[in-house]
Amino acid sequence: MGHEDLLRKVNEYREKSIEGGGRDKIEQQRQKGKLWVRDRINRLLDPDSFVELQWVRTHRSTYFGLDKVKYYGDGVVAGYGTIDRRLVYIYAQDFTVLGGSIGEAHGEKIARLIELAVETGAPVIGLYDSGGARIQEGVASLHGCGRIFYSNVKASGVVPQIAVVMGPCAGAAAYSPALMDFVIMVKSSYMFITGPEVVKAALGVDVTFEQLGGANIHASTSGVAHFITEDEESALSLVRKLLSYLPSNNMEEPPRVPSEDPVDRRMDEIYEVVPTDPVKPFDVKKVISMIVDEGDFLEVHEHYGRSAVVGFGRIGGYTVGIVANQPAVNAGVIDIDASNKIARFVRFCDSFNIPIVTLVDTPGFMPGVDQEHGGIIRHGAKVLYAYAEATVPKITLVMRKAYGGAYIAMGSLSLGSDVNLAWPTAEIAVMGPEGAIRILYRKELAQAPDPEELARRKLAEYREVFANPFRAAELGYIDDVIDPALTRLRIYQVLEALKSKREEFLGTVPKKHGNTPL
Repeated sequence: MGHEDLLRKVNEYREKSIEGGGRDKIEQQRQKGKLWVRDRINRLLDPDSFVELQWVRTHRSTYFGLDKVKYYGDGVVAGYGTIDRRLVYIYAQDFTVLGGSIGEAHGEKIARLIELAVETGAPVIGLYDSGGARIQEGVASLHGCGRIFYSNVKASGVVPQIAVVMGPCAGAAAYSPALMDFVIMVKSSYMFITGPEVVKAALGVDVTFEQLGGANIHASTSGVAHFITEDEESALSLVRKLLSYLPSNNMEEPPRVPSEDPVDRRMDEIYEVVPTDPVKPFDVKKVISMIVDEGDFLEVHEHYGRSAVVGFGRIGGYTVGIVANQPAVNAGVIDIDASNKIARFVRFCDSFNIPIVTLVDTPGFMPGVDQEHGGIIRHGAKVLYAYAEATVPKITLVMRKAYGGAYIAMGSLSLGSDVNLAWPTAEIAVMGPEGAIRILYRKELAQAPDPEELARRKLAEYREVFANPFRAAELGYIDDVIDPALTRLRIYQVLEALKSKREEFLGTVPKKHGNTPL
């Protein structure tokens, strides 16, 4: 066989691999408003940068007619390319091949790709469009799923992992995105462990795909999805933006992007946005937009645990992870969902060398029977654990309220924060002044001829002695009380001072890892 015949054979295999489940199924995919799998990859990566791996690989099952057909690539396109000239590894499930189901070869391809990403220190991006484990392969398909999960776990904290759900993500397939760092869901996509038919059979309840595991549900209720987008193009653009804040691996620093926004820019409008009265709400996102370069803030988990705000921004070109209480939602109280949201984000930032800036304005952890029974103690402990464990630069600013255990949890010096700042409006105490005087002066108030006048007087005394930043500063728990208009500059100065921070746990007992209160 000559060279031309050999090349012709390669091209024949290549054509079969590219066709996936066939031209008719590719067209059906497009008619549903979904991009073809290779279109997705080409639109995400830099032009002509994609190099495909294992495109000839196929299943080896002989059951249920699979012995009569070979799907080269086995329903997943895998390889590497670049985004903004940075190396990334990518795999994308092809719904035209057996519904994108995961068989042995399919799972092994993905697992091997993730392992290559870890070895080379490059981010992993998975595009999900799958009906779940391939029934026709039995336990071999479960092995393929398990191999993916194992690789996801081994890659965790080593390279960033981003999942984009662009269609169904059902059954066992749903656990892989859940093991990754960020999940982006297109509005038309859905994820679930058991479908509507199973729910109907087991519980006698009629439920739609969207009600069971639609993007809106996972973005707002379950917290599985970190982002939700209108369409696939928006999802792919979001991947590129998210990566711009992240290092390629845990041994690198995040990219520093030059900015024309002066680091010493005053924030005089802050006085109009933030009331001095601690019980009046304001939108902390407005404060964040004043602090970060060009007001550009990428919020994570926007619709979940809304009494807290987390996300990425830049200050003087430095990538920072921002954690803030949101006084506009339940006064910024920390509930179960907000606890999980904060803890997960802090741990991600710590894994990838991203400094953490914490903006505090919270009356405490959420009270109530539902919260207590739901485990607010255990979930709140995750926040404490995450901050105490983190070794990246940690900068905390107390804006107004910082009461009780929530003050400790939100990046206090007690938990190892590096520099803690406060505005003059800060109130730091075991509890709010109103509640404190009702307890401390219960007998006096009950016996006073004018309880309200006594309460006002004692309230002023309490604020003067305890509920202000100067008492905390006297004790060394606050490093500086600053002019709110200089917040951006002061945070930048601390970032500069801490950029060479190296933390070692001297004198601690060697251990494999801690036991996070999951």
